Amino acid sequence: MDRKASWSVADAVDYKGLPADRSKTGGWAPAALILVIEICERLSTMGIAVNLVTYLGGTMHIPSAESANIVTDFMGTSFLLCLFGGFLADSFLGRYLTIAIFAMIQALGTGLLSISTKLPQLRPPPCNSTVTGQCQRANGFQMGALYLSLYLIAVGTGGLKSSVSGFGTDQFDEKDEKERSQMAYFFNRFFFFISTGTLFACTVLVYIQDEVGRSWAYGICCISMVLALLVFLSGTRRYRYKKSSGSPIVHILQVIVAAIRKRKLMLPSSVVFLYDDCPEASRIQHTDQFRFLDKAAIVAEEDHEVKGETKQPNPWKMCSVTRIEEVKMMIRLLPIWATTFMFWTIYAQMITFSVEQATTMERSIGSFQIPAGSLTAFFVAAILITCAVYDRVIMPLMKKWKGKQGFTSLQRIGIGLSFSIMGMAAAALTEVKRLSVAREAASGTTTLPISVFTLIPQFLFVGAGEAFIYTGQLDFFITRSPKGMKTMSTGLFLTTLSLGFFLSSFLVSFVKGVTGGKGGQGWLADNINYGRLDCFYGLLAGLSTMNLGAFLVCAGWSKPRVESPEKDSCGEDKC
Repeated sequence: MDRKASWSVADAVDYKGLPADRSKTGGWAPAALILVIEICERLSTMGIAVNLVTYLGGTMHIPSAESANIVTDFMGTSFLLCLFGGFLADSFLGRYLTIAIFAMIQALGTGLLSISTKLPQLRPPPCNSTVTGQCQRANGFQMGALYLSLYLIAVGTGGLKSSVSGFGTDQFDEKDEKERSQMAYFFNRFFFFISTGTLFACTVLVYIQDEVGRSWAYGICCISMVLALLVFLSGTRRYRYKKSSGSPIVHILQVIVAAIRKRKLMLPSSVVFLYDDCPEASRIQHTDQFRFLDKAAIVAEEDHEVKGETKQPNPWKMCSVTRIEEVKMMIRLLPIWATTFMFWTIYAQMITFSVEQATTMERSIGSFQIPAGSLTAFFVAAILITCAVYDRVIMPLMKKWKGKQGFTSLQRIGIGLSFSIMGMAAAALTEVKRLSVAREAASGTTTLPISVFTLIPQFLFVGAGEAFIYTGQLDFFITRSPKGMKTMSTGLFLTTLSLGFFLSSFLVSFVKGVTGGKGGQGWLADNINYGRLDCFYGLLAGLSTMNLGAFLVCAGWSKPRVESPEKDSCGEDKC
């Protein structure tokens, strides 16, 4: 019996529902199969996003600002749906089925996109094919086919990103020292795979889109997703499956509903009179913040319901102190959550207006012309270089000088926000130079005599910023959330990306409307050579500076509270 227990993983089962055998399930081999899904998802999503603005403008004849909003709305929806995917995984499907189902949806979306970009009926005629010489904008049916493809991909992305990282970590036992150390490497390689997939997408895939054909490139995405799904399914017998304790969203709603129902009741004089059925070892110490929620733990006879021969508490009428403290911990994440949107609004400019800038500039190296969308390769390179320097140089130096293993999560977020401000400042200065060249160029010039490599600083600054803020946010939202709500907090982190993209769409529409004037040009003109994109970038730099100030205030508020020794019994989970 002891031998059998030592080979089994306590909180995991195999595909038959039996206790998972440590020697036959989990570990690096199954985790690697899951990573294949992630790299193909990144290949599809980023391969479409980084070059979509050129297709919308050049083929579908959509104005510049509207094209940028279509891209940011697509990306924003993808990340927002992560919450929906996480809810399905936690409440109904489980992570394995969620990944399998949404991978099929992603493959279907990329397949339809390949068809929609191939068929002439699904795109307008070229500009020079009309009698008047004017470009004919894509009609409702053509845009509808494009939107159907894009938002199927968005649904697939949302479902996959909510479960891939979680299911990967399920393959390692946190209670085993060896597997716990392997899990740390899994996170590093997970981020590496994201960056590798993005790098391949914005170089090789973008080149295929521009030089061979978009339908071929999107067809490759579809085939790769199907192959990744088959690889993923091949590991079914080797995976470890962990049972969900229910949806964190439902648990949060139960606390709120119970507190509202008891809003008129008085809290007892001592917390010992509040309900808490959690084992002593897993309880979270009570805190004085958000005391209104404590009313959900007031004990009342009518809160129990008869189930069989016993009375059990109705979770919609009475919740434990530990459950309430978990909700309080999630609330404490919100100020940091709200002050990190702005970075991803700036990130959105790297795959929209910065790519449009590149299309107007000299991109030739000898006889080879760099695709405009491939400029984002410098962005990804900055991420990889920054991560390498941080791991190999900064962390060892900080450990030697200060005894700390690198920057804290909040410090990394602050550094990332600072880099984004520098990125927008560099972008504004570069645009001033590009516009001066555009004014001096002859009318009708399609390629301005200015090198596209002058855009590199803005990509490098924002790329370095992402390396800090992405890892800092992920670390903050995971370590500062309760154990039972890690998936929920990861989804909360991903919504900062979503809301950042949506904020970008709002700002573009707002600035377009305010500065458009009678001629309809303004800062964000249909042809950026006649606009003032530098002013828009300056506005983003200013807003980001104010956001950084708000973040510093929130970071001071969200630091862990130092409790007196006699009360300190729950460690980091109290913060």
